[in-house]
Amino acid sequence: MTENSSYPVMLTLMVPRESKSYRHIYFTCFLFLYLLILSINIRLISVIIMEKSLHEPMYMFLCNLCVNVIYGASGFYPIFLSNLLLDSYVISFHLCSLQTFVIYSSLITEVTILTVMSYDRYVAICRPLDYHSKLTKNTCLKLILLSWIIPNCYSIPTALLSNFRTLCKYHIDKLYCDNWSIVKLSCASSFVNNLIGYIIIVQILSFVGVIITSYIKLIAACKSSLENRRKFWQTCLPHLLSLINLIIAWFFDVMYSRYGANDIPDSLRNFLALELIIVPPVVNPLIYGLKIKAVRKKVFKSCIVSRINVLEVKKKRRT
Repeated sequence: MTENSSYPVMLTLMVPRESKSYRHIYFTCFLFLYLLILSINIRLISVIIMEKSLHEPMYMFLCNLCVNVIYGASGFYPIFLSNLLLDSYVISFHLCSLQTFVIYSSLITEVTILTVMSYDRYVAICRPLDYHSKLTKNTCLKLILLSWIIPNCYSIPTALLSNFRTLCKYHIDKLYCDNWSIVKLSCASSFVNNLIGYIIIVQILSFVGVIITSYIKLIAACKSSLENRRKFWQTCLPHLLSLINLIIAWFFDVMYSRYGANDIPDSLRNFLALELIIVPPVVNPLIYGLKIKAVRKKVFKSCIVSRINVLEVKKKRRT
């Protein structure tokens, strides 16, 4: 506990610009975004689970990515929507720590899942004869578990260290809680937190390095085969776009958190504060849903079937 008190420590968050006038508009827009994220990802998950033809390693990893997106988005949107609805931008320290853990564990998990997906594509294109022997259901399950366990091995100690710091400030200049913002609230030395932060960054960069190396090998393999090039553009391009999208979003977040925001316009401050938790959750499932042909066909088919079922129910009610 940060202070010896029977009352919970409360923190204030940044108030959205002109929240008094546009509070209900903000609420409507963010509620729509949250429902959009849930609907797109749940649709992809349900299609992958229901369609036996999609019960392959690549789609299992994609399903895992969608689950992670829902998990991460649920760490931000319910709290932020509640703040907008109540017009109160106050959060308890423990809830703030929980939000930090959920958001950042989901971001690191996304990197590990993309690493697993790059390995899957590497084996599928560079070593197709070994694909089914290397990526068995058992192996896939282990890779999925590892993609969740490894991020939590970093996120849990980081959250605990931040939770035991003594606070001397109580305002977070952001629309949601993040680890570095909590660290800055303390007047104590941040050496240990910085050290762990750099270790996590190095680990993330190593995962990114593995992904880039695998795709360099993939591009080299695709030069000699038209079939490999087709596979690359259909299934690997979405992975690369997701990685680029995540790196750009993380860059904006680091720039915002580490280097302050007092000298930049309010509109850019709000964009930097929200880009990380808005853009990847919306863009990633759209990239996969539209780019991967097999998924796109099944999603469209399920949408048409659902629409026909709704029309039939309405017709029966009329008669």
